[in-house]
This record gives sequence, structure tokens and C-alpha cells, in this order.
Amino acid sequence: MPVPRLLLRSLPATILSLPCLTFITRSMANTTELISPSNTRVGWIGTGVMGRSMCSHLIKAGYTLTVFNRTLSKAQPLLDMGAHLAQSPHHLASQSDVVFSIVGYPSDVRSVLLDPTSGALSGLRHGGILVDMTTSEPSLAAEISAAASSKGCFSIDAPVSGGDLGAKNGRLAIFAGGDESVVKRLSPLFALLGKVNYMGATGKGQFAKLANQITIASTMVGLVEGMVYAHKAGLDVGLFLEAISSGAAGSKSLDLYGNRILKRDFEPGFYVNHFVKDLGICLKECQNMGLALPGLALAQQLYLSLKAHGEGNLGTQALILALERLNNVSLQSTTVTSS
Repeated sequence: MPVPRLLLRSLPATILSLPCLTFITRSMANTTELISPSNTRVGWIGTGVMGRSMCSHLIKAGYTLTVFNRTLSKAQPLLDMGAHLAQSPHHLASQSDVVFSIVGYPSDVRSVLLDPTSGALSGLRHGGILVDMTTSEPSLAAEISAAASSKGCFSIDAPVSGGDLGAKNGRLAIFAGGDESVVKRLSPLFALLGKVNYMGATGKGQFAKLANQITIASTMVGLVEGMVYAHKAGLDVGLFLEAISSGAAGSKSLDLYGNRILKRDFEPGFYVNHFVKDLGICLKECQNMGLALPGLALAQQLYLSLKAHGEGNLGTQALILALERLNNVSLQSTTVTSS
């Protein structure tokens, strides 16, 4: 039974200092107070292309941040900003009230969150919150939620879209699934990262992100096909992209990647390998639903061809390379216009 606040206030300070009541009062604060830097410790697992920028916003806002990353060098810029380093997800969670994760694959999510010895849930206190921002399987989100609930904790699936620029600018689209009241409690943290969109019960955040990836996949195919066609027709592709950007063919993908493609800048805002993973999950879910999405299947094959050519660690805009190979052309001779 919860301990009433008035009763707690009437108890002597010596009793309130006992570990059991310290834990109770902290748990009460976690479930009733508005999240702020003064009362919420944040843990972050995964400080790669996306996670590093997202963490920086939390540090700048004054949150006490503990980070874990398998490759220490990727966490070093955050340590230089004042973040603390944990030796394991379990260690990180033991020092955190809210634990975010954004890692590569569903197997990584399972390892960092659910491993019975080293996983974050094993170290999280009663009332703590797990927020997985990895694009992963809806069924795994449900499994994490059930495991968290059995321990008196909470879990939100909240994958994001917007790429490296969205992460740097704090303008990500966040797709949240789980208990709506918990999502609302997390709003001060989400607001630092972008716009949170509540999609429904556990797993719905993942379903929304997968639908987002399906949309992006076909958009990217259309973008690079249009660029190859314009090049073959003798157009200045830079001028072509500028011309269509304000019309019906304009898109976020064009804005983010059009000039990068022209400059042969294939640095990852989002890895080909991770996109192949995402589209593979989409196709698996399509099979479960009895859906036929031929555009998705085509995009997956084109991205798999990049992976087969050893280009899996390039950004998704490297799709142009697959179309260039199919047509024996290269856009490298195209005039680059400033954006």
C-alpha cells in the first residue's frame, strides 16, 4: 500500500533516512512529479550517429546522463560534455530513472535490455522506465513491456525518423507506443529530441515506424530514378532537383539527400545495413498480415544489392549507386548547384 505524503512528512528525519523509506519516497516522486533535470536521472544505451546528437540535447538541458556504448570512442564526445560512463546496461540502469536505447538490431535490443545478468531491466528500480528508440520488431516491444511490467517498471517503444540532421537539430519524428500516461510523463524529455506522436498501445510505435520506412523506401527509389532519368536526358540534375523541390515531387528525402547524392556524399545519416534490417522486418510483418507490397519488395532488393557490393555502411542515399550500375551511367559529371 502506498505511504501517504502527509504521513511521510510527520515522520522523524531519522526514520525517513532509512533505505526502505528513501526508496518509497523516490518511487513516489518518480510516479507523481513532472520530469525535470532536478529529479530525473537519464541513462542512454547506444551513442552512434543518432544517439550521440540526441544525448547532447539532454546534457545541454541539464540532465544527469549516464551512457553505455560498446565502442568507447563513440561515447567520448559525450563524456567530454559531462556524461558519466557505465560499464554495462545493468550498471547504467541502476543509476537511472529513465533508460533510453537506440541500437542496431532486434538482437542488440534484446541483449541490452533483457539479458538477465547484464541487461538494463535487471538493474532498473521499481517504477523505472525503458524507452526503446531502435526500429525493431513489434513483438519484441510487447515482450519488453511484459517483462518490465512484471518487475513494476514501464516500457515505451518510441522509434524515430529524421536521420542525422533531425537528431542534430532536435527535430525528430517520434512514434510512441505503450501506456499513454507514461508517454505524457516523458514529454519533457521527448520535447528535447523532436515531436512525439502517440500511436497507441505497446508495439504501435514500431508499426508506425515500419510504415514510415515503407514510405521512405519507395520515395528514395523514385528520387534516384528521377535523377538518373534527368541525367540521361541531358538535364543539369542540380537544377532539376531545385525545380521540383517546391512542386508535388518535393519530399523530405529530396531535401535531405538530393545534394548529398550530387556531391557523392554517402556518409551515413542512416546506414544501408540498418535500412535492409528495417525493410526485412517490414516484409516479415507483411507476410504475417497477408499483405503484398511490391514497391517495398523492390526497394529491399535494390538495397540488398548495395550490401552485396560491400556498401552496407554507407548512407541510404547510396541507392543511387545501384541505379547507376543497372544503367551503366554515372552522375559524377553532373553540375552541382548550391542549395
